[in-house]
Amino acid sequence: MKRHSRLGLASVLIVLAALLAAGSATARVATHKASIQACALLPDTKSSTRYTLFDAPYLKQAFTKAGVAATVVNAQGDPQRQKSQADGCLAQGAKVILLDELTLASGAAITNDAVGQGATVIDYDRIVPGSKAKYYVSFNNVTVGELQGKGLVAALKQNGMYSKHPVIAELNGGIQDNNAKLFKQGYDSILNPLYKSGTFVKAKSGDQWTDWDPIKGQTIFEQMLTQNSNNINGVLAANDGLAGAVVSTLQHQGLKPVPVTGQDATPTGVQYIISGWQSGTVYKSVKNEANAAAAAAVNIIKGKAVKTNGKVSGMPSILLTPVWVTKANYTLLFKENFVKRGQVCVGKYAQYCK
Repeated sequence: MKRHSRLGLASVLIVLAALLAAGSATARVATHKASIQACALLPDTKSSTRYTLFDAPYLKQAFTKAGVAATVVNAQGDPQRQKSQADGCLAQGAKVILLDELTLASGAAITNDAVGQGATVIDYDRIVPGSKAKYYVSFNNVTVGELQGKGLVAALKQNGMYSKHPVIAELNGGIQDNNAKLFKQGYDSILNPLYKSGTFVKAKSGDQWTDWDPIKGQTIFEQMLTQNSNNINGVLAANDGLAGAVVSTLQHQGLKPVPVTGQDATPTGVQYIISGWQSGTVYKSVKNEANAAAAAAVNIIKGKAVKTNGKVSGMPSILLTPVWVTKANYTLLFKENFVKRGQVCVGKYAQYCK
C-alpha cells in the first residue's frame, strides 16, 4: 500500500508539473499575443517608392511618439502574403489594422477576419468599398486626378500645342485599385470634354491600365507610339513610375520631351521635372497622411473619438489636400523635408537646381 501511495503521489506530482508547464506556456503565448496594439499593412515596393521612403518610416515614428506598440510590414505585391501578415498581427494582439490593400477581394477578406476577431480596420490610402472597415484615411483622390488633368492642359498651353489638336495618351494605374479609378474619374472630368469638343484627340489604343507596373507601362507606351507613328503630344501618366517609363521610352527612341504628368513626388520624378522631361507631379504629404492614420488608430486604442471630415463610399473619412508640383514650386518638397535636395540635385541634375 505504501508503495502504491508513493507511485500515486509521484503521478500527481507529474500531472501538476505538466499543468504548471502548460500554464507557463499559455502565459507566454498570451504575452506574445499582446505584444503589439496596432499594425500597418503596406502593399508593395513596385507601384511606388513612397511605401519604403515615406509611409513606413513616418508610421513607425508616429506610433513610437504616441507610445503605442506597432509593427509596419510590406506585402511585396503578394495578396496572400498580406493576408498572412494580417494573421500574424492579429495573433500578436493588434487591435487596430491600417490596411493598404492589394486587391479588393484580399482587402475584404483581411477586413472581415480582423473585425471578426474584434479588431478595428482603417483603410489607409486605398479604400475597400463596402467592407467592414471603420474609417478611411487618404487624400481626395478625385482631386488628385483633376490636378493631373489640369496640369497636362497647362503644359500643353505652355508649349503651344493646346490649339493644335494634340494627341493624348493615358497610362492608368491598376484596374483593381479603387484609387486608380478615382484618379481616372478626376482627370477624365478634365480631358473628356476636350476630346468631345475635338480640342484634344485621344491616341489610338491610348487609354490603358498598367497595374501600376512601370515595365508594363513602358511596353504599352512603346506600342502606343508605334500605332500612332510617334505622334503623341502629351501623356496622362497616373504616377511618377509610369511617367518615368514614358520618359525612358522617349529618350531611348531619340524623341523630344512632351508634357507628362505624375504623382507621388519621387526624387526621380522631381529630377525629370527640373530637367524638362516631366511637367509635374502630385505631391501628397505622406507624413501628414501617416500621422493622421496613426492618430486615428491611437484614438481608437485609447477609447477616444476619431474626427473625420468627409465620407467616401459611405465610410467616415479623413481626407487630405494634394498639391500640384512643377518646376516653379518644387523646392516646397525640400522645405517640407519630403524629398531631400541631395536626392535630387546630384550628377547631371545638379545644374537644374535652384
